Amino acid sequence: MESKNNKSFKNYPNHIALIPDGNRRWAKRKGLSAMFGHEKGAETLEKVLDKALELKIPYFTFWGLSLDNVLKRPKKEIDFIYKIIERQFNKLADDERVHKNKVKITAIGRYLEYFPATTKEAIEKAINKTKNYSQYRLTFLMAYNGTDELVECVKKIQRKGIKSVNEKTIKDNLWTQDLPPVDFIIRTGSENDPHLSAGFMMWDAAYAQLYFTETYFPDFGAKEFEKAALDYAERERRVGK
Repeated sequence: MESKNNKSFKNYPNHIALIPDGNRRWAKRKGLSAMFGHEKGAETLEKVLDKALELKIPYFTFWGLSLDNVLKRPKKEIDFIYKIIERQFNKLADDERVHKNKVKITAIGRYLEYFPATTKEAIEKAINKTKNYSQYRLTFLMAYNGTDELVECVKKIQRKGIKSVNEKTIKDNLWTQDLPPVDFIIRTGSENDPHLSAGFMMWDAAYAQLYFTETYFPDFGAKEFEKAALDYAERERRVGK
């Protein structure tokens, strides 16, 4: 996949990564349980993915669930999220838009270690049904932690007995080895607290532009996603200059 797919605006990012923050705060503000926030977040993601396709963004990466979430959130809440993930991946596997646009779906992280069997089956179903596509790439980070990814990269290099390490060696041994650098990171629900978390894609995001918005993810729809992409397009990038 190359950025040549991206013709709707010459300066749109080739690779966008989105950190969807604020589901629980959105629900709390409305006097609802966290579950409602996660449900609404799933609806929002569908709208954002539609807009990403419309804008012809070649690579889109979504942080679906962090490793910290898996290990530290209440079991009832995490089990509910697993059900949402299972449902959404089953939908993606059969979504005509996915197949019409040749969207390759991948998942990165420790989901195979922690997710329930039926949730893992849904993820693998979507991956297998789209594995031969190459027009667009949709990547989900599941039970993911960027620091964890880099530590595992170092261990992998050690196991291979590689003595001379360079940038290519590291990239070739990351979970994201077949993804291009991240151009643009969007984090919702964080304008007054702009930060990244858990070493988020630290190697791939070395030169990424950042975008923080106070909008909680459930309210971050297609229109605001396009606004963010346009914000990137209008920036003057100085990479190493």
